[in-house]
Amino acid sequence: MQHFVHYFLHFGFPFLIAFFFFKKEWKKVALILLATMLVDIDHLLATPIFDPHRCSFGFHPLHSYYAMGVYFFLLFLKKPYSIIGFGLLLHILTDFIDCLFMYNACNSCLENVPAKGILETISRLLFQL
Repeated sequence: MQHFVHYFLHFGFPFLIAFFFFKKEWKKVALILLATMLVDIDHLLATPIFDPHRCSFGFHPLHSYYAMGVYFFLLFLKKPYSIIGFGLLLHILTDFIDCLFMYNACNSCLENVPAKGILETISRLLFQL
């Protein structure tokens, strides 16, 4: 289920957002939202490059809290920058949801993750009510 949710949010959800909120230019907006996937280029800086058990939220430079602040700032600029900012934040949210799945499957596996405190708090709020 984790992989389905992750890849749907990365590749399917942008089309739905574009179609329902940008009817006249939905194809262009969908392409912009999909292009924000290029933020994953920072994975090339990690060793190993791909680790299915790594929580990228807060780990990679373009997934850092500082980068998220820049993405949030982009929301307040004119199109297409606001769409780019939205797509980047959607990407980060998707990766965070993926981290929540991993944390709830094995919280000791993410002991040294930069976002461990946030994962613990959100997990407690969502799953331990």
